[in-house]
Amino acid sequence: MRMRFTAKARRVTVALTVVAGLALGSAACGGGGDDDAKKPQNSSSASTSGGSQPNPQEGESAAPIAEMKGPSGLLLQITSAVRDTGGFVTVNGALKNDGGEVATIPSALSGNETEIMNNGRSLGGATLVDSKSKKRYYVLRDTEGRPLTTTGFSTLKAGETIDVFLQFPAPPASSTEVTFQLPLFPSAVIKISG
Repeated sequence: MRMRFTAKARRVTVALTVVAGLALGSAACGGGGDDDAKKPQNSSSASTSGGSQPNPQEGESAAPIAEMKGPSGLLLQITSAVRDTGGFVTVNGALKNDGGEVATIPSALSGNETEIMNNGRSLGGATLVDSKSKKRYYVLRDTEGRPLTTTGFSTLKAGETIDVFLQFPAPPASSTEVTFQLPLFPSAVIKISG
C-alpha cells in the first residue's frame, strides 16, 4: 500500500509541476491571447524556431528607425519598437546581407550565456539600455531558456534579407527612447511607440 501511495503522490507532483510550468510560461510570454492566434507565421527563406512568435511585419513603418552595419556586410534595420500591454517591448526589423558573398552569422550575436547559446544562432545577445532609469534589459526567454527572438539562421546569401524580432522587458512608461545594442554592431538610439 505504501508503494501505491508513493507512486500516486509522485504522479500528482509531476502533474502539478507541468501545470505550474505551463502557467508560468504563459504569463512570461504576455499571456498569448487571441492576438497570437490571428498573427500569420513568418515566411522567410531562413529557418526560424517554431512556436508563437510575433509577426515581424506588425507595426513596421516605411523607413527604418535605426540602421546598423555589422561584420561581413551584415546590415540590421530596425523598423519598430512597440510597447505591449503585457509588459514587454517588441523590436522588429530586418537583417540583410549587403555584401557580395555568403555571410556566416557570427556566434557573438547570440551573446555569451550558455543557456541561450545552447539553442542555436539567434540575436539573444541584444540589449536595450535605458539611460534615464540607468537599467539594461536583456532579451526575454521562455521557460526552457530559449530566447524570444528570431533563431535558427546561420548564413545569409548575398542580398538575402530575413525579418527579425526581439522581445525585451518594457522600461518604465516615462522612458520613450532606449539604446539598442547588439554585439559586433554599433549602438543605436531607438524610440519606443505604444
